[in-house]
Amino acid sequence: MFLHPTNFTLYSGERAAITGPSGSGKSVFLRILALLDACQGGFITWRGERIARTHIPAYRRRVAYIAQWPAMLDGTVEDNLHYPFTLKTYRDAHFDRETATRFAQAAGRGPDFLDKLASDLSGGEAQIAALVRVLQLAPDVLLLDEPTASLDPASAHAIEALVSAWSDADAARACIWVSHNPEQARRVATRHLTMNAGVLGGELR
Repeated sequence: MFLHPTNFTLYSGERAAITGPSGSGKSVFLRILALLDACQGGFITWRGERIARTHIPAYRRRVAYIAQWPAMLDGTVEDNLHYPFTLKTYRDAHFDRETATRFAQAAGRGPDFLDKLASDLSGGEAQIAALVRVLQLAPDVLLLDEPTASLDPASAHAIEALVSAWSDADAARACIWVSHNPEQARRVATRHLTMNAGVLGGELR
């Protein structure tokens, strides 16, 4: 999928949603913003500055990408939450069970959720765990690539509640939520755009 040239700005505190048919380029666009795929013929800036290759790890610490299918490690949910702190990018941070528990509770899960085996989690619970794993790192921006597409309505609403709690905790936090569901887009976002055949379209009201 090739994206047509576009200028796009996500502002501090903004909640944007992008909807469109499957294969329209929504996920490609999000992965480019996350610097997971190369941007050909264009560039991305962060707070007004182009991102140098040496600054990519720092950028990814501030801008977090959430995939539709969460990758879970063996062990408990808490074991999975510890994993990011083994990476060089987060060597100055540490795991805080209280913070993780608070995020889990925002998604309707009790303190014992962290003790569950990853192999016993439902699809919705695995997505909650993956999201908590990212949110505990305090990113400034979330890029959500259809995180509820394969979930039941109750699990989808739990994910929405968790993202909302993260966003409400700091007025400067921003997110882009890619969804195939226009109703969900209206619930989670204040700015609604469309993607069709690689063309990022105007706002819907």
